[in-house]
Amino acid sequence: MAELEEELKSQIIESLNLEDIEIGDIETDAPLFGAGLGLDSIDALELIVMLEKFHGIKIDDPSQGKDIFESIKTMAEFIRAQKA
Repeated sequence: MAELEEELKSQIIESLNLEDIEIGDIETDAPLFGAGLGLDSIDALELIVMLEKFHGIKIDDPSQGKDIFESIKTMAEFIRAQKA
């Protein structure tokens, strides 16, 4: 289970060019936006592209993004649900 979370952290660092951040710096339950990792709306678009590129998952309803991208944990749960 933790393997997907670690993979997502690595993909986020790569996709968003977060050069100063390492996998261990990102907490699985921490918010990705705002007080947590501090991502913004442009980063959200990059995360959508990342999901499609690495996991073959398309988000049809953009309003889902807030729930899906709340944390690494919620992203992993969404990916698992889509692949089930």
